[in-house]
Order: sequence, then C-alpha cells, then structure tokens
Amino acid sequence: MLNFAANLSFLFPTQAFPDRFAAASGVGFKACEYLFPYDYEPDEIQGLLEKSGLKQALFNLPPGDWNAGERGLAAIPTRVQDFAASVETALRYAEATGCQNLHIMAGNADPQSTAMQDTFLSNLSHAAVRLHDAGITALIEPINPTDMPGYFLTEVDQALGIIDAVAAPNLKLQYDCYHRAMVGKDVIAGLELAGDRIGHIQIAGAPGRNEPGTGTLDYAPIFMRLQAMGYDGWIGCEYRPAGKTVDGLNWQAGWV
Repeated sequence: MLNFAANLSFLFPTQAFPDRFAAASGVGFKACEYLFPYDYEPDEIQGLLEKSGLKQALFNLPPGDWNAGERGLAAIPTRVQDFAASVETALRYAEATGCQNLHIMAGNADPQSTAMQDTFLSNLSHAAVRLHDAGITALIEPINPTDMPGYFLTEVDQALGIIDAVAAPNLKLQYDCYHRAMVGKDVIAGLELAGDRIGHIQIAGAPGRNEPGTGTLDYAPIFMRLQAMGYDGWIGCEYRPAGKTVDGLNWQAGWV
C-alpha cells in the first residue's frame, strides 16, 4: 500500500482553496500538500485540516515575489536575510499545522556561479538547523527547465551532491517523478540512486502533467519499486486533472 497526498494547488481547481480540503478528504485522501499557505493565517489552515481530518504532508517556504518571477530565495546571495525570515515564517505555519516536511526553493540562479552555490549551501545549513530543532525535514527538489526555466536545481545528481555536502541529518531529497522524466532520465534508476536520501515523492503523468499513467510514463513499475524499497512516506499528487478531479482518480486502484 502507498500513501497518496492530494496537492490542493493542483487538484479540485474549480473549487476555492479552503473548500479543497473537504473535497480531498471526501474522496479518500488522508493528507494534503500545496505550494503555499501564506494567503491565510496559520490558525485558518489548522482549522481546515482539523475539520477535514487531513494531515499536512508538505508545503514550500515563501518563494519571494512569485508574481514577479521569483522562484525561491535560497541560492540568491542578495536575499540571505529575506531567506532567513522566510524560514521563520514557514516554521510558524509548520508548527500550527503539524507539518514535518518543508520544501526549500533554490530560486532562479546560475548553478555554475560559485557565489550562488556557496549561498545555497550556507542557507540550507542554516535552515536545516532551525528545522531540526522543530523536528522538521528540509527538502530540496530538482525542477525541470521546461516548466521552470532558469531554476538553479534541475538534476537529481546535483541535488544529492548538495545534500551530501551539507551533511545535515534532516536535509532530504524531494523526488518528483515527473520532473525526472522531463529531463529525460530514468525514474526508477533515480529512485535507486537516491535511496534513503528521499524524504518526499511527487507524481504526475509525463509529458502532459495530467493524471499518473497518462503520457509515456508507466507508474506501475515505479509504484512496485517504491513498495520494494519500503518507502512509507507521502506521495504528493501534483498533477493537473485532465477533466474533473474525481473522474480521474482511478489510477489509484490497487495501490491504496
């Protein structure tokens, strides 16, 4: 059996965000994730979780000015103080919601820049210490350049090297099967390479980012491999429903 979490930034798109919690619970999800909770107060999010019975699996640190194109702060040398403040903001929400996984977005930066590399490592070290004290796992995620051009972190090998360099016990990989497939790499080989350094998994069909199993990415062997690995963490359903969310959930059959 695998543990799937509804990504409320993607699923149930015709409903207002607060209504998506009950909608996810109503179709059998036990947990949720989303990009950002910061348009609401921590106690509002906590109330939605309590009312729906969902657990909070994951959300992202504040990314900077998303509408202006910022996609995270952690690798940006001029935003170190802003990044530190974003850790504290995310901690308030994590503590209110019981969330034990926070995704740290690197931002749009040059991976060949020594200054940006050093900033990323330093900021991750700082965040890992702060989150460790709260019992929270820090996550970094490679994101494919088609969906997010200019993003600092694009490859699993790159992310694992950073995780090993920081050497914090609570710094893990957020492994997105869709992003791995979109850079033309084998998803199962990446899972095996990362092993116990994986802290969270996300799924979507590739290349269309619709329901798992659409497109060319076969999820049956991926799910079988996760079971064989003994992975018991959450698997975030970060895909765009091709039609109504409920109508597209049959891919879960046999895995939950």
